[in-house]
Amino acid sequence: MWDWVKKWLAARRRASDPLGQRGENLAASFLRNQGFKIIARNFRCELGEVDIIARDGATLVFVEVKTRAYDDPTPEEQINAQKRHQLTKAARLYLSRYGPHQPPARFDVVAIVWPRGREAQIRHTPNAFEATF
Repeated sequence: MWDWVKKWLAARRRASDPLGQRGENLAASFLRNQGFKIIARNFRCELGEVDIIARDGATLVFVEVKTRAYDDPTPEEQINAQKRHQLTKAARLYLSRYGPHQPPARFDVVAIVWPRGREAQIRHTPNAFEATF
């Protein structure tokens, strides 16, 4: 029962978080400008969620976006081992669509620090972490 409550609360926070939504939109635009092709946004499955799935050349990139109004702790530091594991499980499910000939894949992080009334700072970390599966 508590898992259901946690998921419901998380969904409510996402739905009412315009900063997070603006950050994901900015991250998608940033990645497009870097030559990435956006394949999916907010991919959800029973194993978790991936903010952005993109293609960088032949590589499939699973992107976690963290948007904060402050930089202490940094958005990157807020992606803990449990979150990385959840991301890799969701990515594995997504990759299973390709059958035995899966494309190369990696995990990137886009951190956005966007203080109220100021311009956003974007940091992109390719290969931010290794898969845990």
